Amino acid sequence: MNISIWPGSSSFEPNVGDTPFGFYDDDPDFQTDSDKFATFSSRRLGYPIMDVELQDIHFYTAFEEAVTTYGNEVFAFQIRENQLSLEGADASIDVTNSTITPGMGNIVRLSKQYGAEAGSGGNITWYDGAVDLISNKQVYDLNAWAKERGLDCKGGIEIKKVFFESPPAITQYYDPYSGTGFGFQALFNSFGFAAMSPATNYLMMPLSFDLQTIQAIEMNQQVRKSNYSFELINNQLRVFPIPNGSGGKMKFQYIINGERLSASVPEGDGAIANRVTSVLDAPYTNPTYSRINAPGRQWIFEYALAFVRETLGDVRNKYSQIPIPNSEVQLNGDALISQGREDRFKLIDRLREYLEQTSRRQLLERRADESEFRTKELNQVPMVIYVG
Repeated sequence: MNISIWPGSSSFEPNVGDTPFGFYDDDPDFQTDSDKFATFSSRRLGYPIMDVELQDIHFYTAFEEAVTTYGNEVFAFQIRENQLSLEGADASIDVTNSTITPGMGNIVRLSKQYGAEAGSGGNITWYDGAVDLISNKQVYDLNAWAKERGLDCKGGIEIKKVFFESPPAITQYYDPYSGTGFGFQALFNSFGFAAMSPATNYLMMPLSFDLQTIQAIEMNQQVRKSNYSFELINNQLRVFPIPNGSGGKMKFQYIINGERLSASVPEGDGAIANRVTSVLDAPYTNPTYSRINAPGRQWIFEYALAFVRETLGDVRNKYSQIPIPNSEVQLNGDALISQGREDRFKLIDRLREYLEQTSRRQLLERRADESEFRTKELNQVPMVIYVG
């Protein structure tokens, strides 16, 4: 069976199977460059002095794969640059040819975990609870309290805040505006004599005096009295001092441990079913060939040529030796495969290095360096002395 090889020219026909996937068949620039690339690569391989044991579809296949590889490398870099801005966005929106403006939305979402733990916001609900204070009972089991309410089956609870504090110092402090104290002043107010001045002297003390007095009262309670405090270990709440009467309540705030996980990994939420979750579903597609500039197309031509070299090497390796009268011809299949692979790896490394040099961080650092050097250069300019 005689299979025709490269005749020296080709005519690309879109959507008839010339390319395996047809990603770019409808792009006019791709249609034109396909035949140009076939001519370019065949001449680089020695045609017409040497036969090229390939057909036009081999050139088209290599060309399509090179364009796709170029797009994959560029868009993988873009995903790394923009993942914080893309995560959680609508995955159905194609951002291939869009400019992604960095935003704080995802950073704020990530920071909610800190707000939730600190009680200053976040996405975890803080619930209110209370236990009855019992005379002469110092330890209260909040795990048992949660079990009575069926909260243990949801992962238990975690106490975030206990409202058990000593009486405010201001309730033990006299009226700073009057030497009579709260009691005497309140007596006048109750009789409607608030506008009347009692037979006493008023003296406005500095604010620092009031703060020092309050601090003295609080220190007195901590050192000379059984201070109001508590100890919380494994949801076992120990209060100080031991209650000497019953009827009061001790309030606290808590979270349900199961909700901490559900806040990070929501379940059954249809609103986020089509959201970007990771780099695997970032909304990038294949590149638009007509938008690729000249440097990008040159990289594609070189990369596709390396593919063609490998393909031709595989074909020639099938018949590594061809018998001729009184001798044999040794084909260079292994050399073509080795050179093609080496060229592809070098081109990939060159592209990745170039992309890294154009990353947002590198560009900002370069701009900062330029600004610094510009300032140094301007400082060398002599200062003109103005004489009026």
